Amino acid sequence: MIYPFMTLEDDTEITHSEMLPNGEVKVYVETPDAQDCFHSMVCYLPSYRVEDVLGYSEDEVNKYLDFIKQAAHLILKV
Repeated sequence: MIYPFMTLEDDTEITHSEMLPNGEVKVYVETPDAQDCFHSMVCYLPSYRVEDVLGYSEDEVNKYLDFIKQAAHLILKV
């Protein structure tokens, strides 16, 4: 199951899975984009492994990763 977590000022949606059998939680970040439709990335907690980056710059990935790190204690309460 996927749970909504937060919508940021730039309409970026952050959602997350329930705890997966391997003990990880999948965090999905998606931002609407007029040219590309959406930019997105996946981050797995608690390792903060980032995968499947589409459309985000390295700075944007780092920005969202920092945000996820600050909110991880809330997300991991699933």
